[in-house]
Amino acid sequence: MSGRPVIALVGRPNVGKSTLFNRLVGRRLAIVQDVPGVTRDRNYADLVWQGRSLSLVDTGGFEPESRDRLMQQVRQQAQLATEEAAAVVLVVDGREGLTNVDRSVADMLRRSKKPLFVAVNKVDTSKTEGEIPLAEFYELGFGEVFALSAEHGRGTDDLLEAIVAAIGLEPAPPPPEFEPFDDEEQEEPEEVSEHQRPTGDIRIAIVGRPNVGKSTFVNTLLGKERFVVSEVAGTTRDAIDSLVVHGGQRFVVTDTAGIRRKATISTTVESYSVVRSMKAMDDAEVVAVMLDATEAGVDQDAKLLALVLEKSKALVVVVNKWDIAEKEGATQDWYRQELGKRLPFVAFAPMVFVSAKDGTGVGQVLEKAARLVEQYRARFPTPQLNELLERVQEEHPAPTSGGRPVKLFYIAQVAYAPPTFVINCGRPEAIGDSYRRYVENRFRQAFGLEVPMRLVFRERKRRKRPRRKQE
Repeated sequence: MSGRPVIALVGRPNVGKSTLFNRLVGRRLAIVQDVPGVTRDRNYADLVWQGRSLSLVDTGGFEPESRDRLMQQVRQQAQLATEEAAAVVLVVDGREGLTNVDRSVADMLRRSKKPLFVAVNKVDTSKTEGEIPLAEFYELGFGEVFALSAEHGRGTDDLLEAIVAAIGLEPAPPPPEFEPFDDEEQEEPEEVSEHQRPTGDIRIAIVGRPNVGKSTFVNTLLGKERFVVSEVAGTTRDAIDSLVVHGGQRFVVTDTAGIRRKATISTTVESYSVVRSMKAMDDAEVVAVMLDATEAGVDQDAKLLALVLEKSKALVVVVNKWDIAEKEGATQDWYRQELGKRLPFVAFAPMVFVSAKDGTGVGQVLEKAARLVEQYRARFPTPQLNELLERVQEEHPAPTSGGRPVKLFYIAQVAYAPPTFVINCGRPEAIGDSYRRYVENRFRQAFGLEVPMRLVFRERKRRKRPRRKQE
């Protein structure tokens, strides 16, 4: 199964979908993290449950003007969910029992032939479970019915266990405890040079909210500049993959621009534009998030950018419609500063100003992507890393713990794509977020890194001295 399988929560309003979403994501948080400046009420997230990586989507509820309107909107959400998801969970209210709306949604889901589950919510205790007529929910024909309480977490493990079993999702192998790369066997040069070129195709996903110009950008890239060699099979539904050659480098460009043709309700479009973007990001090394220069930095932009960081993908911020912004007096320096204030968590990422309409700057996006992949795949020699770690401690020692200084002993790179470093130290719990950011920024400056990096502080294991034999 390519990427993370998407699990959609579907149901009428006020049955507890969002509560269930927050419970599943918030209590099993392994990859997702809060990013400063980003709203927390997202309707999508990545999570890891018992070593299995999933993407979860809450289809949300509407305040309908009439019951007919409610039926139409809920059915539309369910249809979109079945198109995008590997499995669908129909969430119902156990206290209210089975309703006609529930039955209607179930009828539609049944035709999808996707793995389907019924989550009977608001069953807070075993006593409540005995009072609720669960038998009527079995009439839907979905198989086992899961009585749970999203608010208290009751029964959610059983639901997740059934889902991962139905879609055949195996746990990922655990990461190595501490295995730095062998510098002597390193084939890459010690420094990432301007002339180093990544080997193999570079996968780049073009994402962004509706109407920012993704289709125009990709059409310009493929048509006007005539880089296209051939079309290859798409890896994400309703996305178009094209093989492009630019500057002697091959790129597989995934266009997610078709996302707004299947829905007209704005909130639904927002939700499922993200779903399709999530799936495209999973298969990409570089993600180009396209912003509208005339209205950049809005909430949906922040959500997409935060998701790129959660997935630890190389990021290019593409500011489109720059020709319009320039006519209105905007400058690139001013724009960088303004966007930095609104979205400070992506300050490290490069920014390219383009006009998809006339082709200005389009090729620069691919050039920047190639440069980022050099860093994304790079290996850094352990001696060079430790020399830098010594300088960092001399310039700004780690905080003290219990009146004693925290010592950073040793650093090594343990993975790449993204670059991942482990620092052996004493009392890692005493190292706060501010010092972690300081160390990360120093490493970014030293190596010119413009890609996500992972920095893990791990307590050094002390070797036990053998006991002396008593004479």
